[in-house]
Amino acid sequence: MDIIMVRHGESEDNVVKVFSRHDIGLTEKGKSQILDAKARLSRYNFEKVYFSPFDRTIESLDILGLQGSLEPRIREINFGIFTGKTYEEILEMYPSESKAWLDDTNNYRIPEGESLLDVYIRVVDFLEEALKTDEDVLLVTHDCVIRLALCWVFDEMDYFFKFKIDNGSITVISIDNKFKFIKSLNN
Repeated sequence: MDIIMVRHGESEDNVVKVFSRHDIGLTEKGKSQILDAKARLSRYNFEKVYFSPFDRTIESLDILGLQGSLEPRIREINFGIFTGKTYEEILEMYPSESKAWLDDTNNYRIPEGESLLDVYIRVVDFLEEALKTDEDVLLVTHDCVIRLALCWVFDEMDYFFKFKIDNGSITVISIDNKFKFIKSLNN
């Protein structure tokens, strides 16, 4: 079984380097990245398609020419009070919250948002459910979700910062006899 993951194309928030909002679309470069991904996707077979409910993933899905099922468990992390702000703005505006977050990135729940652990739990819940079908699936999703899926391969969330996922890239996890492995990264 293959879990094929496409990261959405470059978004406006990626360009200005703010913690992403849900209603932000793709840049022209992002649209081009997804058109390139569409050509590469022809090499893959999948029975089902799932997508995040955010504008940039829905737009990416449309450019890919696919239809699928909306899956809220593969949405980007909710950055709560950090949403729409740069890293520097967060440090300035929320000194105690940003310190707590940096001190315990996995477990700190951003006010009005989620912790990385919260996201890991929902992503793993989805992946484990998908495993039961034993069908190849395609996910149109986000950087954080793909990195956490890669952590799931190792059953180790602490690997989160060991991965970088490019906009418009394709990453594949394969499962063979319950053995999980990374088949390709940033294709």
